[in-house]
Amino acid sequence: MALIGIILVAFNLRTGVAAISPITAQIGRDIPLDSITLGIIGAVPPLAFAISGFFTGFLAKRVGLERMLVIALVVLVAGHVLRAIASGAASLVFGSIVALLAAGVGNVLLPPAVKRYFPDRVGLVTAVYVTLLGVSSAIPAIVAAPLADSAGWRFSLVVWAAVAAIALVPWVSVLLQHRRERQRLRDSTEAGDETPEIEEPAPALAHRIWRSGTAWTLAALIALSSAHIYSLFAWLPEIVRDRADATPSQAGALLALLALVGAPWGLLLPWVIVRYGHIRSIIYMGLSFFIVGYLGLLLAPVPLTWLWVAMAGSGPLLFAVCLTLINVRTRTHQGSVALSSFAQGVGYSVGALGPLVIGILHDITGGWVVPLVVLVVTGCAGFVAGAKAARPRFLEDELAARPVVT
Repeated sequence: MALIGIILVAFNLRTGVAAISPITAQIGRDIPLDSITLGIIGAVPPLAFAISGFFTGFLAKRVGLERMLVIALVVLVAGHVLRAIASGAASLVFGSIVALLAAGVGNVLLPPAVKRYFPDRVGLVTAVYVTLLGVSSAIPAIVAAPLADSAGWRFSLVVWAAVAAIALVPWVSVLLQHRRERQRLRDSTEAGDETPEIEEPAPALAHRIWRSGTAWTLAALIALSSAHIYSLFAWLPEIVRDRADATPSQAGALLALLALVGAPWGLLLPWVIVRYGHIRSIIYMGLSFFIVGYLGLLLAPVPLTWLWVAMAGSGPLLFAVCLTLINVRTRTHQGSVALSSFAQGVGYSVGALGPLVIGILHDITGGWVVPLVVLVVTGCAGFVAGAKAARPRFLEDELAARPVVT
């Protein structure tokens, strides 16, 4: 049931990200949406994920990993409903914030959940759920516009609330099983509570992680990948409509391609990293995919638009690498929680600027040349962080080697 729960949570973590951009025209008939508003909506996912990264470990310590996942899923359902009943841009943004804060909690808790329930299958289970992240981005991009055309944009958004509700079932089952186990222990007068609870990082570890080069390197890679991923999800339909004369349906299909093409990488790379390494080469490959895709959209957007989108869509393999390294670069469950919270909190905080900056550059220049050039330049900068991330070291060992400053 924990495996089913991990899979279903992963499937729900990106539905809120990709469900709006394909149907902005339909929403715009009822709610005025300018470029700044769309840029803000595009910036909500990484910003919400960043905020979640900072508080999830603290809350999960007090309520437990499984209970925290259940709470997050309930809030996710509420967020999807709020978006569907929005009466204006402000309420649409608010609903997005609620839904994506909940998704951010899932982002942080899934790596520790994998390490807890499947410590000997970290690479395999991580590969499965990272693949589901790509699928959960692609399906809304494919079906959002047809659903909006046939039943309205509100239905197109609210359908994801039902999908999130389904993910509650296995985690409620796990909680009930834990309750039965506790009752059995009490009845047999055995001391202690064997129910695993998430460990909040010790105060010293939570404080000292800010001086960890490993933590900052992972945060930098997550910042870069999230800035690029969410800029593409927010603006790719507009880019291909302007640069390649794509129709709205074609733009939605290309957005789905963007999300789907990364799925095979997410399935393969965590297993490769855990078993064989090759971390530096894999990171460089992801950065190169981003850069080649942007250059194609800049220099020759037609007729190979699909190829350039597929190349850019392969770049997010960087995120799969980062999620895997959270467990590969830590020795303990406590270290995994600390590194997951820090790297995702800091990384998404910086990455949240991506969609907004790209939208502002588009408004200032009136085109997509300058925004695409900026994406190329920032992609090239990632090679420095990639080289550092490939160094074999563990978070706990690195912090133990540093003197404690009092």
